[in-house]
Amino acid sequence: MYLSAETLTQRLTWPAMIDALRTIFTTDVHSPVRHHHFMDVPDEPQATLLLMPAWIEGQYLGVKQVSVFPGNNAKGLPGLTSLYTLSSGTTGETLAQMDGNIITARRTAAASALASSYLSRSDTRSMLMVGAGRMGHFLVPAHMSVRAIETVWIWDRNEDMAQAFAKELVAQGIDAHACVQADLPRIAGEVDLISCATMAKEPVIQGRWLRPGTHVDLVGSFTPTMREVDNQAMQAANVFVDTRAGALAETGDLIIPIKEGAFSEDDICAELTELCGAEHKGRAQLADPDKAITLFKSVGDSREDLAAAILAYNAS
Repeated sequence: MYLSAETLTQRLTWPAMIDALRTIFTTDVHSPVRHHHFMDVPDEPQATLLLMPAWIEGQYLGVKQVSVFPGNNAKGLPGLTSLYTLSSGTTGETLAQMDGNIITARRTAAASALASSYLSRSDTRSMLMVGAGRMGHFLVPAHMSVRAIETVWIWDRNEDMAQAFAKELVAQGIDAHACVQADLPRIAGEVDLISCATMAKEPVIQGRWLRPGTHVDLVGSFTPTMREVDNQAMQAANVFVDTRAGALAETGDLIIPIKEGAFSEDDICAELTELCGAEHKGRAQLADPDKAITLFKSVGDSREDLAAAILAYNAS
Protein backbone atom coordinates (compact mmCIF):
# COMPACT_ATOMS: atom_id res chain seq x y z
CA MET A 1 0.00 0.00 0.00
CA TYR A 2 1.27 3.46 -0.93
CA LEU A 3 -0.44 6.51 0.53
CA SER A 4 -0.01 9.57 -1.66
CA ALA A 5 0.25 13.18 -0.56
CA GLU A 6 -3.37 13.75 -1.55
CA THR A 7 -4.62 10.76 0.46
CA LEU A 8 -2.58 11.76 3.50
CA THR A 9 -3.91 15.33 3.35
CA GLN A 10 -7.45 13.97 3.46
CA ARG A 11 -6.77 11.59 6.33
CA LEU A 12 -4.52 13.74 8.53
CA THR A 13 -6.97 16.48 9.47
CA TRP A 14 -5.73 18.99 12.03
CA PRO A 15 -8.04 17.91 14.90
CA ALA A 16 -7.29 14.21 14.34
CA MET A 17 -3.56 14.82 13.93
CA ILE A 18 -3.32 16.95 17.08
CA ASP A 19 -5.22 14.33 19.09
CA ALA A 20 -2.95 11.59 17.73
CA LEU A 21 0.12 13.53 18.86
CA ARG A 22 -1.35 14.16 22.30
CA THR A 23 -1.88 10.39 22.61
CA ILE A 24 1.52 9.31 21.27
CA PHE A 25 3.33 11.58 23.74
CA THR A 26 1.67 9.72 26.61
CA THR A 27 2.32 6.27 25.09
CA ASP A 28 5.36 4.06 25.68
CA VAL A 29 7.22 4.54 22.41
CA HIS A 30 10.84 3.74 21.59
CA SER A 31 12.15 6.77 19.71
CA PRO A 32 15.94 7.08 19.39
CA VAL A 33 17.30 10.55 18.59
CA ARG A 34 17.38 10.77 14.82
CA HIS A 35 20.51 9.96 12.86
CA HIS A 36 22.15 12.96 11.18
CA HIS A 37 24.46 12.55 8.22
CA PHE A 38 25.91 15.50 6.30
CA MET A 39 26.68 15.20 2.61
CA ASP A 40 28.68 17.54 0.42
CA VAL A 41 27.08 18.41 -2.92
CA PRO A 42 29.38 19.76 -5.66
CA ASP A 43 28.88 23.52 -6.13
CA GLU A 44 25.84 23.44 -3.81
CA PRO A 45 25.13 23.97 -0.09
CA GLN A 46 25.75 20.94 2.10
CA ALA A 47 22.89 18.40 2.19
CA THR A 48 21.58 16.46 5.18
CA LEU A 49 20.29 12.88 5.46
CA LEU A 50 18.03 12.17 8.43
CA LEU A 51 16.88 8.72 9.57
CA MET A 52 14.08 8.63 12.14
CA PRO A 53 12.95 5.27 13.60
CA ALA A 54 10.25 4.67 16.20
CA TRP A 55 8.27 1.68 17.39
CA ILE A 56 5.58 0.57 19.81
CA GLU A 57 6.40 -2.93 20.98
CA GLY A 58 4.08 -5.52 19.51
CA GLN A 59 2.20 -2.97 17.41
CA TYR A 60 4.00 -0.81 14.87
CA LEU A 61 7.49 -0.01 13.59
CA GLY A 62 8.12 3.07 11.48
CA VAL A 63 11.14 4.63 9.77
CA LYS A 64 11.38 7.93 7.93
CA GLN A 65 14.16 8.79 5.52
CA VAL A 66 14.59 12.51 4.87
CA SER A 67 16.90 14.22 2.38
CA VAL A 68 17.41 17.96 2.84
CA PHE A 69 19.03 19.71 -0.14
CA PRO A 70 18.99 23.50 0.48
CA GLY A 71 20.33 24.18 -3.02
CA ASN A 72 17.09 22.91 -4.53
CA ASN A 73 15.32 26.17 -3.72
CA ALA A 74 17.32 27.99 -6.40
CA LYS A 75 16.25 25.33 -8.90
CA GLY A 76 12.56 25.61 -8.08
CA LEU A 77 12.61 22.16 -6.47
CA PRO A 78 11.52 21.15 -2.94
CA GLY A 79 14.39 21.36 -0.50
CA LEU A 80 13.13 18.35 1.44
CA THR A 81 12.21 14.88 0.14
CA SER A 82 11.23 11.92 2.29
CA LEU A 83 9.60 8.51 2.42
CA TYR A 84 7.90 6.86 5.39
CA THR A 85 7.66 3.09 5.84
CA LEU A 86 5.22 1.61 8.38
CA SER A 87 5.71 -2.02 9.36
CA SER A 88 4.16 -4.53 11.73
CA GLY A 89 5.61 -4.49 15.22
CA THR A 90 5.12 -8.24 15.53
CA THR A 91 6.42 -9.59 12.20
CA GLY A 92 8.31 -6.68 10.61
CA GLU A 93 6.11 -7.02 7.53
CA THR A 94 5.75 -3.79 5.57
CA LEU A 95 2.23 -2.44 5.96
CA ALA A 96 2.45 0.75 3.93
CA GLN A 97 4.75 3.33 2.44
CA MET A 98 3.75 6.98 2.52
CA ASP A 99 4.74 10.35 1.13
CA GLY A 100 7.15 11.44 3.85
CA ASN A 101 6.96 15.12 2.92
CA ILE A 102 3.29 15.39 3.86
CA ILE A 103 3.81 13.26 6.97
CA THR A 104 6.60 15.64 8.03
CA ALA A 105 4.78 18.86 7.20
CA ARG A 106 1.49 17.97 8.83
CA ARG A 107 2.94 16.41 11.99
CA THR A 108 5.35 19.35 12.39
CA ALA A 109 2.58 21.91 12.10
CA ALA A 110 0.30 19.82 14.32
CA ALA A 111 3.03 19.66 17.01
CA SER A 112 3.25 23.46 16.97
CA ALA A 113 -0.53 23.72 17.25
CA LEU A 114 -0.56 21.15 20.06
CA ALA A 115 2.05 23.18 21.95
CA SER A 116 0.09 26.37 21.29
CA SER A 117 -2.98 24.82 22.87
CA TYR A 118 -1.00 24.69 26.13
CA LEU A 119 1.20 27.76 25.76
CA SER A 120 -0.52 30.55 23.82
CA ARG A 121 -3.20 32.69 25.45
CA SER A 122 -6.72 31.41 24.88
CA ASP A 123 -7.69 34.84 23.53
CA THR A 124 -5.00 34.76 20.81
CA ARG A 125 -6.44 36.56 17.78
CA SER A 126 -3.44 37.52 15.62
CA MET A 127 -0.31 35.83 14.34
CA LEU A 128 2.83 36.61 12.39
CA MET A 129 4.09 33.87 10.09
CA VAL A 130 7.83 34.34 9.58
CA GLY A 131 8.66 32.42 6.42
CA ALA A 132 6.38 32.10 3.39
CA GLY A 133 7.79 28.77 2.26
CA ARG A 134 6.17 25.35 2.28
CA MET A 135 5.97 24.94 6.07
CA GLY A 136 4.32 28.30 6.53
CA HIS A 137 1.39 27.08 4.43
CA PHE A 138 0.83 24.29 6.97
CA LEU A 139 1.57 26.23 10.14
CA VAL A 140 -1.02 28.95 9.56
CA PRO A 141 -4.05 26.61 9.28
CA ALA A 142 -2.72 24.37 12.06
CA HIS A 143 -2.47 27.29 14.49
CA MET A 144 -5.88 28.54 13.37
CA SER A 145 -7.37 25.14 14.26
CA VAL A 146 -6.62 25.65 17.98
CA ARG A 147 -6.99 29.43 18.35
CA ALA A 148 -9.60 31.83 16.91
CA ILE A 149 -7.03 33.78 14.90
CA GLU A 150 -8.57 36.65 12.98
CA THR A 151 -5.55 38.39 11.43
CA VAL A 152 -2.43 36.86 9.87
CA TRP A 153 0.74 38.74 8.89
CA ILE A 154 3.27 37.14 6.55
CA TRP A 155 6.96 38.05 6.44
CA ASP A 156 9.63 36.56 4.19
CA ARG A 157 13.03 37.71 2.99
CA ASN A 158 11.47 37.43 -0.46
CA GLU A 159 8.71 40.05 -0.35
CA ASP A 160 7.06 38.62 -3.47
CA MET A 161 6.60 35.29 -1.70
CA ALA A 162 5.08 37.04 1.32
CA GLN A 163 2.66 38.93 -0.94
CA ALA A 164 1.68 35.77 -2.81
CA PHE A 165 1.05 33.81 0.41
CA ALA A 166 -1.04 36.66 1.84
CA LYS A 167 -3.13 36.72 -1.34
CA GLU A 168 -3.72 32.96 -1.06
CA LEU A 169 -5.01 33.40 2.49
CA VAL A 170 -7.21 36.35 1.50
CA ALA A 171 -8.73 34.15 -1.22
CA GLN A 172 -9.64 31.70 1.55
CA GLY A 173 -11.47 34.45 3.44
CA ILE A 174 -8.67 35.17 5.93
CA ASP A 175 -7.66 38.70 6.89
CA ALA A 176 -4.02 38.41 5.80
CA HIS A 177 -1.32 40.96 5.02
CA ALA A 178 2.27 40.88 3.85
CA CYS A 179 4.79 42.42 6.24
CA VAL A 180 7.83 44.24 4.83
CA GLN A 181 11.19 44.24 6.61
CA ALA A 182 10.81 47.80 7.91
CA ASP A 183 7.58 46.86 9.68
CA LEU A 184 8.75 43.53 11.11
CA PRO A 185 9.74 44.87 14.59
CA ARG A 186 6.40 46.67 14.98
CA ILE A 187 4.25 43.74 13.82
CA ALA A 188 6.23 41.27 15.94
CA GLY A 189 5.54 43.50 18.92
CA GLU A 190 1.80 43.67 18.28
CA VAL A 191 0.70 40.12 17.45
CA ASP A 192 -0.31 37.45 19.94
CA LEU A 193 1.57 34.59 18.27
CA ILE A 194 4.72 34.40 16.14
CA SER A 195 5.51 31.26 14.18
CA CYS A 196 8.90 30.94 12.45
CA ALA A 197 9.82 28.48 9.71
CA THR A 198 12.97 29.69 7.99
CA MET A 199 16.44 28.49 7.03
CA ALA A 200 18.00 31.40 8.94
CA LYS A 201 21.46 31.21 10.47
CA GLU A 202 21.14 34.60 12.13
CA PRO A 203 18.23 35.67 14.38
CA VAL A 204 15.18 36.96 12.53
CA ILE A 205 13.18 37.83 15.66
CA GLN A 206 14.68 39.99 18.42
CA GLY A 207 13.70 39.55 22.04
CA ARG A 208 13.35 43.30 22.56
CA TRP A 209 10.45 43.31 20.07
CA LEU A 210 8.30 40.87 22.05
CA ARG A 211 5.47 42.17 24.18
CA PRO A 212 4.15 40.46 27.33
CA GLY A 213 1.80 37.57 26.64
CA THR A 214 3.27 36.64 23.26
CA HIS A 215 3.75 33.01 22.24
CA VAL A 216 6.68 32.22 19.92
CA ASP A 217 6.77 29.02 17.86
CA LEU A 218 10.15 28.08 16.36
CA VAL A 219 10.24 25.41 13.67
CA GLY A 220 13.07 26.22 11.27
CA SER A 221 16.36 25.71 13.12
CA PHE A 222 17.26 22.02 12.81
CA THR A 223 21.09 22.20 12.90
CA PRO A 224 23.50 23.61 15.52
CA THR A 225 24.37 26.59 13.27
CA MET A 226 20.80 27.69 12.52
CA ARG A 227 18.76 30.01 14.71
CA GLU A 228 15.65 32.17 14.42
CA VAL A 229 15.67 34.22 17.64
CA ASP A 230 18.40 36.01 19.59
CA ASN A 231 19.66 35.38 23.13
CA GLN A 232 17.42 38.08 24.56
CA ALA A 233 14.33 36.28 23.30
CA MET A 234 15.45 33.04 24.94
CA GLN A 235 16.08 34.85 28.21
CA ALA A 236 12.75 36.70 28.15
CA ALA A 237 10.68 33.61 27.41
CA ASN A 238 9.50 30.56 29.29
CA VAL A 239 11.03 27.94 26.99
CA PHE A 240 9.39 24.63 26.09
CA VAL A 241 10.59 21.98 23.62
CA ASP A 242 9.20 18.96 21.82
CA THR A 243 11.97 16.79 23.33
CA ARG A 244 14.91 17.87 25.45
CA ALA A 245 17.23 15.26 23.95
CA GLY A 246 16.54 16.32 20.39
CA ALA A 247 16.46 20.07 20.96
CA LEU A 248 19.65 20.18 23.02
CA ALA A 249 21.51 18.12 20.41
CA GLU A 250 20.26 19.69 17.21
CA THR A 251 19.10 23.30 17.25
CA GLY A 252 21.24 26.41 17.31
CA ASP A 253 18.37 28.24 19.00
CA LEU A 254 19.42 26.37 22.15
CA ILE A 255 23.00 25.30 21.48
CA ILE A 256 24.32 28.78 20.65
CA PRO A 257 22.92 30.68 23.67
CA ILE A 258 23.98 27.81 25.94
CA LYS A 259 27.55 28.00 24.59
CA GLU A 260 27.51 31.77 25.06
CA GLY A 261 26.31 31.45 28.67
CA ALA A 262 23.03 33.23 27.97
CA PHE A 263 20.84 30.19 28.58
CA SER A 264 20.99 26.87 30.40
CA GLU A 265 19.35 23.54 29.66
CA ASP A 266 17.91 23.80 33.19
CA ASP A 267 15.95 26.83 31.97
CA ILE A 268 13.74 24.58 29.80
CA CYS A 269 10.34 24.45 31.49
CA ALA A 270 9.01 21.22 30.01
CA GLU A 271 8.76 19.03 26.92
CA LEU A 272 5.68 17.72 25.13
CA THR A 273 5.48 14.49 27.14
CA GLU A 274 5.12 16.59 30.30
CA LEU A 275 2.55 18.93 28.77
CA CYS A 276 0.46 16.12 27.29
CA GLY A 277 0.72 14.08 30.49
CA ALA A 278 -0.35 17.07 32.63
CA GLU A 279 2.94 17.03 34.55
CA HIS A 280 3.27 20.67 33.53
CA LYS A 281 0.19 22.83 32.92
CA GLY A 282 1.86 25.11 30.40
CA ARG A 283 0.93 28.79 30.48
CA ALA A 284 -1.53 28.20 33.32
CA GLN A 285 1.34 27.14 35.59
CA LEU A 286 3.51 30.20 34.95
CA ALA A 287 3.83 32.98 37.53
CA ASP A 288 1.92 35.56 35.48
CA PRO A 289 -0.03 33.68 32.79
CA ASP A 290 -1.45 36.78 31.09
CA LYS A 291 1.90 38.53 30.67
CA ALA A 292 4.32 35.62 30.35
CA ILE A 293 6.19 35.21 27.08
CA THR A 294 6.23 31.56 26.03
CA LEU A 295 8.44 29.93 23.42
CA PHE A 296 8.16 26.47 21.89
CA LYS A 297 11.11 25.04 20.00
CA SER A 298 10.60 21.91 17.93
CA VAL A 299 13.17 19.90 16.00
CA GLY A 300 10.86 17.02 15.17
CA ASP A 301 10.50 13.65 16.84
CA SER A 302 10.01 10.21 15.34
CA ARG A 303 7.01 9.62 17.61
CA GLU A 304 5.18 12.34 15.71
CA ASP A 305 5.81 10.61 12.39
CA LEU A 306 4.69 7.29 13.81
CA ALA A 307 1.48 8.83 15.14
CA ALA A 308 0.70 10.32 11.73
CA ALA A 309 1.48 7.08 9.90
CA ILE A 310 -0.69 4.96 12.23
CA LEU A 311 -3.54 7.48 11.93
CA ALA A 312 -3.35 7.46 8.12
CA TYR A 313 -3.01 3.68 7.90
CA ASN A 314 -5.97 2.96 10.18
CA ALA A 315 -8.15 5.43 8.27
CA SER A 316 -7.92 3.17 5.19
